[in-house]
Amino acid sequence: MSTTANDDRLARVALSAIGEPGDPRLLDLVTQLGALTVHDRLLGDHDVADLQTDPEARRSATDPERTLTDAARLGMRFVVPGDEEWPAQLDHLAVAAPLQRRGGVPLGLWVRGPVRLDQLAGSVAVVGSRSATTYGADVAAEIAATVAEAGRSVVSGAAFGIDQAGHRGALAGGGATVAVLACGADRVYPAAHRQLLEHIGGYGAVVSEALPGWAPTRLRFLARNRLIAALTAGTVVVEAAVRSGALNTANWATRLNRPLLGVPGPVTSAPSQGVHQLIRSGAATLVTSGADVLEAVGAAGEHLVTEPRGRARSRDRLSTRQQQVLDAVPVATAATVSSIARTAGLGVALVRDELERLAGLGLVEGDQTRWRLAARAQE
Repeated sequence: MSTTANDDRLARVALSAIGEPGDPRLLDLVTQLGALTVHDRLLGDHDVADLQTDPEARRSATDPERTLTDAARLGMRFVVPGDEEWPAQLDHLAVAAPLQRRGGVPLGLWVRGPVRLDQLAGSVAVVGSRSATTYGADVAAEIAATVAEAGRSVVSGAAFGIDQAGHRGALAGGGATVAVLACGADRVYPAAHRQLLEHIGGYGAVVSEALPGWAPTRLRFLARNRLIAALTAGTVVVEAAVRSGALNTANWATRLNRPLLGVPGPVTSAPSQGVHQLIRSGAATLVTSGADVLEAVGAAGEHLVTEPRGRARSRDRLSTRQQQVLDAVPVATAATVSSIARTAGLGVALVRDELERLAGLGLVEGDQTRWRLAARAQE
């Protein structure tokens, strides 16, 4: 690594320690001036104590090398713009961020796990309510499993409910899953998901913008949501109430011009009302399966979904004239050819010929003078 690149990385660690994740003022300055320049101006003109009161954060601001060393000891790496692993899709946040209260291209991402961030360009986010119903959890798991089986990673936030179902569905599908946290990547949140997060950290990736050791806060959850939307090729919302945090992730997907997909629920279900609003307003495309999701995020023609059709009926391939004759044939009591012809409004000779053909197809039965529908025609 060149001296300049290493200095830039250290500056980004220090800036991460004095600013909140997603702080648009700080991130905009770094985008415009570069991390080294902003670092020198902030820490050159101010004492760290004026900018950050947390002891660990102050240490990271003044000794970023030690922070990197400690993180590496815990199995974490700090991925920054310019690294081969940096996911280029995150750079789109520079355009989308001004429209949001928390945003911008992150200074860097702390990553724990073997999955590389530059492999997530085709991944899919699965997000939704923490208070998921059985229906929502099942649908989220099916979508995630199908996406994973297709070779795409599934990204979510490791929360209860839909997030958890999405991660587990991806694992069941034999694919990779990535958890983006609102706390440090070394922490376990929620605590009940320790086993899940340890597994993801061992086989997928646990990602965070927050400095190692930092706790989750409401603002950090909002900042985290933009990363889930920006890392992925599309976002699926499965169950979200009208004021659900998942809708914040959905808004970011819209700002980034990424496909936003919504799974409908029962019209009486409060956990689905937010999704229904997205679909009704046209912000989200309705999806009901993993196959629908793959079609939406894939290249044109890559995952075409064949529309389901009902079971083929015996009369589906009849000509219009044959349908006309068949409709005039009684169900129970057999009728004469002339009676059927009058009902159909057609000539007797033509009707007689069509009745013979329909008899050959097993749709009518009779004795050449009287006819009625066969059982097959009543299916």
